[in-house]
Amino acid sequence: MLTETVISKGYQTVVPAKIRKVHNLMPGDVLEWIESEKGIIVQPRRKRTLKDIIGIAQAGGDAVESKKQVQKGLK
Repeated sequence: MLTETVISKGYQTVVPAKIRKVHNLMPGDVLEWIESEKGIIVQPRRKRTLKDIIGIAQAGGDAVESKKQVQKGLK
């Protein structure tokens, strides 16, 4: 699915309606911008579920490091 938007003078852009609907994006959702060899990848940050949070608490260990890994999507 190819869609395009324009970057404004304030460096803002709009997520196309088709993309918002397919991926259930809402105001306040976070988009991650990832540089790759092929260009830029924009993807929604996965929303954390109660199961994710419980898994963090049960894992034990270094809470700060666990939080960083969860935020990066490693756990």
